[in-house]
Amino acid sequence: QVQLVESGGGVVQAGGSLRLSCAASGRTFGPYTMGWFRQDPGKDREFVTAMTWSGSSTYGIDSVKGRFTISRDNAKNTVYLQMNSLKPEDTAVYYCAADPRGLGSWPFVELNYWGKGTLVTVSS
Repeated sequence: QVQLVESGGGVVQAGGSLRLSCAASGRTFGPYTMGWFRQDPGKDREFVTAMTWSGSSTYGIDSVKGRFTISRDNAKNTVYLQMNSLKPEDTAVYYCAADPRGLGSWPFVELNYWGKGTLVTVSS
């Protein structure tokens, strides 16, 4: 089984930055794609971004391009989400996910492993 634990959420003023981390553990964890979704209460879950084991990435929300950057450290089985120039509309619970499937399927399928989420609140 794979466990994902997110950290780094919190409250920040608009224009500020946060860095989320997600550490994966478990004996069966392989060269998985890892990434992030977010969900604001009352809204559908959104695919934010994901990165393959080899470093290819994709972003699912146009409004975060140029502000959010995904990275990963394979030796630590950890993926990061650097969020800059945060806006109130970025407020959401951010969930980490991991799955052996490639980037193309991520916005459309139910992924195998999920963290419990970390809350990001951006105040205006």
